[in-house]
Amino acid sequence: MKSLGEVTGLFVGKVEERWPGKLPSAIAKHAVSGPLKLNMTGFEEDSQADLAVHGGAEKALHHYAAEHYEFWKLEFPELSARFKPGGFGENISTTGLTEHDFCIGDIIKLGNSTVQISQGRQPCWKLNAHTGNDKMAYRFQKTGRTGWYYRVLEPGTVELGDQIILMERPNEIWTLSKLITARFNRAISPEDASALAELPQLAQGWRDVFEKKTDRSYKEDTSARLGHSIR
Repeated sequence: MKSLGEVTGLFVGKVEERWPGKLPSAIAKHAVSGPLKLNMTGFEEDSQADLAVHGGAEKALHHYAAEHYEFWKLEFPELSARFKPGGFGENISTTGLTEHDFCIGDIIKLGNSTVQISQGRQPCWKLNAHTGNDKMAYRFQKTGRTGWYYRVLEPGTVELGDQIILMERPNEIWTLSKLITARFNRAISPEDASALAELPQLAQGWRDVFEKKTDRSYKEDTSARLGHSIR
């Protein structure tokens, strides 16, 4: 087992009516020190507004690298005051750990709980509304700075300063950086799409997307060989 770093920020929020005429959200989080009780669907003190697309067992916790905020300040300086840990609705913040340092399926000891990396994040319009930037979700995807989700294997408690201990790494070739790039790559190879569609540790929703990419890649490749185009 190896300690990768420690928890430097914890954030929870409640469902609020944020934008007139639109769905409510719990993306606005506030900092807490813990200890926080972690159950199979996340921190007991945290909430999600639309459980059809947010939260649930495969998105129990969202982890975001604090150092990414410096990148966003340079990209959108007019919004720099908004870019600080907790600003994107994450539950866990760390320094020195990014998508390059983790792999899909990593099993992590977090406090006295055990979690597993299940998927990256695919942000929706609420991230745009929350940050006041209609390009935010798109730039999240294009840059690969999305953060990632955990499923909970063993409930427990988490607090500031807890070590993030790597217990098991079943897919060392699939870093989160590589996975997230593949997820938003329209030209992904059929081989990579097929491999990810069959990866048992990957959340089913993402596996389904890669299965579709396998089909589409085959059609596009076939069309190219036949001299046709697909629109």
